[in-house]
Amino acid sequence: MDADACPVKEEITGICEDREVKVIFIASNAHRKTSPDKGVWVYVDSSKEAADLYIMNHIKSGDLLVTQDIGLASIVLPKGVYAISPRGKEFREETISTALDFRYLSAKERRKGKYGKGPKPFISEDRERFVSVFKKILSNFAGDQ
Repeated sequence: MDADACPVKEEITGICEDREVKVIFIASNAHRKTSPDKGVWVYVDSSKEAADLYIMNHIKSGDLLVTQDIGLASIVLPKGVYAISPRGKEFREETISTALDFRYLSAKERRKGKYGKGPKPFISEDRERFVSVFKKILSNFAGDQ
């Protein structure tokens, strides 16, 4: 789990604790907690891509990654990894290229000095959608379809 700035850490740990699923949070040293939440915490260098590199090198087929980073999701999907955003959006191989295209176009506009409104505020519906999708994926792992 890409833990830097993730708004659903408590939901993840609660759901995984109930299902006896191991949770690993990856965070930069800049986000080190004196008393970490539940789960296993791995801290990496504070450089920009250190958490992503750690995840890419350690994630394996069948794992579930929670990340806001579309680029990271696009790299792990071909490995057979499930990837979802904290808002409950499932990243899929068949649609990730479109998401990357939009990300590229947005970055191109920002370089021209054109800034949009930024991301929408994280709201309770986002949290509820995440919980629903997260539980569904974990149920599929357990064969509880």
